[in-house]
Amino acid sequence: MARPKDQAERRRQLVAAAERVVLTRGAANVRLLDVAQEAGLTAGAVRYYYDELEHLLAETRQRATDRFCRQREDAVDACDDPRDQLRAAVSCGLPTGPDDDLVRLIYELDGQAMRDRSYGVASRAYFDRQVAVYQPVLRAGETAGVFSLAAPARDIARNLVALEDGLGYYVVVPGTGFDRATAEALVVSYAETATRCSLRGAG
Repeated sequence: MARPKDQAERRRQLVAAAERVVLTRGAANVRLLDVAQEAGLTAGAVRYYYDELEHLLAETRQRATDRFCRQREDAVDACDDPRDQLRAAVSCGLPTGPDDDLVRLIYELDGQAMRDRSYGVASRAYFDRQVAVYQPVLRAGETAGVFSLAAPARDIARNLVALEDGLGYYVVVPGTGFDRATAEALVVSYAETATRCSLRGAG
């Protein structure tokens, strides 16, 4: 039996292989054999670590959303002024374009929520984690007197995340003509309205 450290490394390799296959074939078309071939293993070897393809894809999605959330949490933590924090949160919440593999991966795997309740539960947890990035920033800005919130902080935070999710989808889908700059301007515009504060010199 492989040692725990070796098992953890093998799982990372399989998740990386699953990411590549999902981005190439689409989540709905992935087979366990595809992942095994991408990783240079047999299907039996993959099943030693993940007895079902769904379990591997669920871990792939969890690792991707963790990575995404950590990036924006770190960006916000690097700022002191609530206005800079809010701009940083918005900037890190949107994809760079159709070639943003991390966001594409999350959107691909989120489609599974229509067929698997466990994905829906995980998707809600991901949403709530992003809301939790915004809420303390909004409250800190209100306490500091730089924001005058037009609604409860939680409502504004949820609207910001929903805007990012919806607009971000059109940024990563080729052919929509919807770019990141347009999406960011729209999210910032809502943030300014909701906080009654100009963010144009922040971030």
